[in-house]
Amino acid sequence: MFDPHPRLSTMQPELRTPTLKRLRQLSRLLDKAIVIPGTSFGIGLDPIVGLIPVGGDFLGILLSAYIILEAARLGAPSATIGRMVFNIIIDGLLGAVPIIGDFFDFTWTANEYNIKLLEEYLRFPNQRKSADKWFVFLVLIALLLVAVALVTLSVLIVRLLWKTLIGN
Repeated sequence: MFDPHPRLSTMQPELRTPTLKRLRQLSRLLDKAIVIPGTSFGIGLDPIVGLIPVGGDFLGILLSAYIILEAARLGAPSATIGRMVFNIIIDGLLGAVPIIGDFFDFTWTANEYNIKLLEEYLRFPNQRKSADKWFVFLVLIALLLVAVALVTLSVLIVRLLWKTLIGN
């Protein structure tokens, strides 16, 4: 099929709908998999995995980064990708704070926000230039570095608490 704007996406138009459907499902799984009966409040795997000391927030960032990678493949512009990354960084940094961060993780649905940003772009794809591949690569590297920093920070906090409680 002929695409009049080949730079807008690396993905064929007929593949965009299934991809977006898959990303919506992943977002729902991560942010609102279990809806509390009688409310619109849901709990997803991201805050539950975030409860795992050290590696939980790292895994959450990696799963969220997949949505950004696919958004770039769909042709999302740099500004949209940047906003999506900002949502994940907020989720990762604040979620890494012991106890308070866990409560924050249950309310901040970064993946849901990111899907809304992607859908907004896909409604009017011809109005914005798609993100450069190097920009996407650098953004994903930055997310990986944030995730590694969160793991390092978690380890340091646990060591400090251990030394304080046990004494050494």
